[in-house]
Amino acid sequence: MTLTDIGRLEKTTTRKVFWRIVPYTFILYVISYLDRANLGYAALQMNKDLALSAEAFGFAGGIFFIGYFLFEVPSNVALQKYGSRIWISRILLTWGAVAVLTGFVQEAWQLYTLRFLLGVAEAGFFPGIIIYLTYWFRAKEQATTVAFFTAAIPVSYLMGAPLSTWIMDNVSGFGLAGWRWMLILEGLPAVAAGVFNYFYMTDRPEKAKWLTDEERGWLVKELEADHAKRSHVQHLGLWQAISNPKVLFLSAIYFIYQVGNLGIGLWMPQIIQGLGQDLTHFQIGLVAMVPYAIATVAMVLWSKNSDRTGERQKHSAVPLLIGGAALAATGLTHDPFVAIGLISIALAGIYAFKSPFWSLPGLFLTRATAAVSIAAINSIGNLGGFVGPYAMGYAKTTTGSALGGLIFLAILLVVAFFMTWFMRFPTSDADDSPTGQFKVGQSSSRSA
Repeated sequence: MTLTDIGRLEKTTTRKVFWRIVPYTFILYVISYLDRANLGYAALQMNKDLALSAEAFGFAGGIFFIGYFLFEVPSNVALQKYGSRIWISRILLTWGAVAVLTGFVQEAWQLYTLRFLLGVAEAGFFPGIIIYLTYWFRAKEQATTVAFFTAAIPVSYLMGAPLSTWIMDNVSGFGLAGWRWMLILEGLPAVAAGVFNYFYMTDRPEKAKWLTDEERGWLVKELEADHAKRSHVQHLGLWQAISNPKVLFLSAIYFIYQVGNLGIGLWMPQIIQGLGQDLTHFQIGLVAMVPYAIATVAMVLWSKNSDRTGERQKHSAVPLLIGGAALAATGLTHDPFVAIGLISIALAGIYAFKSPFWSLPGLFLTRATAAVSIAAINSIGNLGGFVGPYAMGYAKTTTGSALGGLIFLAILLVVAFFMTWFMRFPTSDADDSPTGQFKVGQSSSRSA
């Protein structure tokens, strides 16, 4: 086979794999985030109906992550045992069922219980998909691939803002308020996706009947060669992977990051409402689209640059500093237009951080070990999702404005920046690997 033929085979195969896997997992993650984040829009009506204080709402938003924390690692271990197709289907079905039931809660404790169970049901989904992508894409493609997948987070807010508020204002019947219909209708797609996933998802390239024999053989060999290059990585047992100092340090970074990220996300509708008291629910949704649209573009472009240069650490750290600075400035302004502009910059930094960050565990761990470690990092880190919303609720109760809590969240993002910037990683002995450098102060010797 000539070099031209090999190049053509590479282009055809990678394109086919991308379009088969990435848009589909993107849609699943949009559904996932819609079901966890729509509580912020429901709060515009729900808090009054259930007599929830700001602190009680913050607790309801955050308790999701307690269930997530407790079951994240066990769920990811089960995923490796039963395979992605079966376990991701289970996750989708159970979280969809819980999401629908949330629309029928009558008291605060019922809301707390179902939000906790939603976290239990969804645990393992995100790290499971991240590892699933490593089964199909080479290291030099992973930051961009993960960026397209995790772009579902801002896109879910982008789509969810007008959708959720429109349902709340326009759908009624059977004695159910608009916020209840919104939770029910947005939970049903996860149930449908759980059934569809069982028949659609392919666990590994070796089983991909939608590839030709030639394409399948090339992909398997490329992935094996790509993995063989990283001889400096470690393979650890389950508890070693969880207790590894670098894994724990990354968990701490992600915890601090998530306090800021999820504190903003859940409270965004009420922050916007506080900027303009005359806005309708639908108008709040439209305004909320702007920061997330900007964040989506920034996330993809930044990750492409990380893949192009092969640099991960600085690409993880710098966005945190930008996000923290913009968030601090937001907390100091009272002009609604300036505030939305600053929130847009803050979210651009916050979301640009994600893809390069999830490439970091692969710098010092094998793929099998990274699967458990990513689950541990995501699990511990997402406890910040409990602290962030609750801290914002406490700040709003104490100061009378949710904007005051943004200063606290901004400081945390700056702390996460310094932690990421000064962390040290082993140097790869594979100089041609785009993930081969990761000591602070070094630069990649060549582009990917």
